[in-house]
Amino acid sequence: WASHIPAKPSKTLILSFPFHKPQRQKLSIQFSLKPNTATTTTTTNMDPKSVQSELVLILDYGSQYTHLITRRIRSLSVFSLCISGTSSLHSITDLNPRVVILSGGPHSVHSPDSPTFPPGFVEWAEAHGVYVLGICYGFQLIVQRLGGEVRVGEKQEYGRMDIVVESDSGIYGNRCEGDRQVVWMSHGDEAVSLPEGFRVAARSHQGSVAAAECKERRFFGLQYHPEVTHSPEGMDTLRYFLFDVCGVSKGWNMEDVMEEEIKVIKDMVGPRDHVICALSGGVDSTVAATLVHQAIGDRLHCVFVDNGLLRYKERERVMDTFDKDLHLPVTCVDASERFLSELKGVVDPEAKRKIIGKEFISIFDDFAQDLEDKLGKKPAYLVQGTLYPDVIESCPPPGSGRTHSHTIKSHHNVGGLPKDMKLKLIEPLKLLFKDEVRQLGRILKVPEAFLKRHPFPGPGLAVRVLGDVTEGNALDILRQVDEIFIQSIKEAGIYDSIWQAFAVFLPVRSVGVQGDQRTHSHVVALRAVTSQDGMTADWYYFAHKFLDDVARKICNSVRGVNRVVQDITSKPPSTIEWE
Repeated sequence: WASHIPAKPSKTLILSFPFHKPQRQKLSIQFSLKPNTATTTTTTNMDPKSVQSELVLILDYGSQYTHLITRRIRSLSVFSLCISGTSSLHSITDLNPRVVILSGGPHSVHSPDSPTFPPGFVEWAEAHGVYVLGICYGFQLIVQRLGGEVRVGEKQEYGRMDIVVESDSGIYGNRCEGDRQVVWMSHGDEAVSLPEGFRVAARSHQGSVAAAECKERRFFGLQYHPEVTHSPEGMDTLRYFLFDVCGVSKGWNMEDVMEEEIKVIKDMVGPRDHVICALSGGVDSTVAATLVHQAIGDRLHCVFVDNGLLRYKERERVMDTFDKDLHLPVTCVDASERFLSELKGVVDPEAKRKIIGKEFISIFDDFAQDLEDKLGKKPAYLVQGTLYPDVIESCPPPGSGRTHSHTIKSHHNVGGLPKDMKLKLIEPLKLLFKDEVRQLGRILKVPEAFLKRHPFPGPGLAVRVLGDVTEGNALDILRQVDEIFIQSIKEAGIYDSIWQAFAVFLPVRSVGVQGDQRTHSHVVALRAVTSQDGMTADWYYFAHKFLDDVARKICNSVRGVNRVVQDITSKPPSTIEWE
């Protein structure tokens, strides 16, 4: 995660997390942040002595599953962070982890430019009693760098595969020799000769090494992915490894996060400073605002921007909730004409996101100026509900020479901010996944109905109208279709079973027959997915009758639509949003 912090910083943000009552030891992270920059060199300044040793650090080598390792470990009440696999040794040692996990990745250790851990890493880990677990590519790195041999496999292994335990100690200490389990393989290379001191812990049914270990040096390796659900016993393996092999203690919980974040915000914001919070009406910004409001009270000034890209009656519904349920001081700014004029003729999704991010910040600057005229002091900070997945998805690709993660899309909170932004950022949720934010919201007593709202993208309907959002009446059509779809889901009692549902306006027309006349009208797509954290997702299986009813209702009620299709792709390979 620290690898996402850019070089040449101009803004400062402090995050601090406590661990392990009753000792109340803390992981305190202070770093500088320039939110708009495209560079991602680590610039973390830490006091290693203040970092609690119960940290599990993941070195990311580009696997699509890396974030799942982070999430699975946190689900065990253990704090984990993910940083670039090519981070410097200093960046790693400063974090003082108890365990380091080397992730999988699309690379081959035989490639001359394949990423690897820094020089001195092995020596440091052994000298400081750090446990190291390699997964897939990470395992092959351990084998090759410690003197073993990795070759292109004669029989490549992909998908579900049976493995057999050969050693009932070490990482399989809770198993018996000869036990079988199904795991998820995804590799072409294989370890054919292990480094000195290592022994085979499990083999695949094809005879390849599936797991190996050297308990004396505290190095372990799995050729498969224990973090995915396709490895049914993978979580048991991770749990046993962390608690029984490594002796890690539990200590990650949202109560402590809330307590420490409030303290950090109080320390960061001066006693006379004022703060602006950008409220979108979603869970993330609302929880962030409630947290900051508890820390500084009426020195928080919330602003809700109607950018002309909101859902049906969203402005009225959200403002009513802020007033009656959350009691937050919110000013509504109608900037719909301003945003839509800037977006006219723009079809590239990245360009749309950048424009929207720039306009948001410009409005916040104007709002800050108005507050300065009113209060005699200009607010210095801007609160945003940026989450961990937002940061991950806004990073450049592996092998680009910049960082380990692929740029899926620029989040307007992360990659879409302008260079001349005048406000310093407060992002109290930046280390959290969506489900963790909901947990935090419950502790903060945010209404449950609000916490269960489906995620809505910062750029709004701009990324759900493919192409020019100002062309014709695309936005009006999309709002009507989306409202019918969402209300039908609620009436069917399945809203809480779905992570996110929405409609998409497609830039195509199709031939139809309506009222005995030929039509050439618009096509809309329906998208609904299930997920735990938004990083991976599967499409929701609607009953056929439900889809039939919704499609008929849309075509009969929304003028200009004669065809409804359903998106049935998972993430990956697609993203949840279409743009």
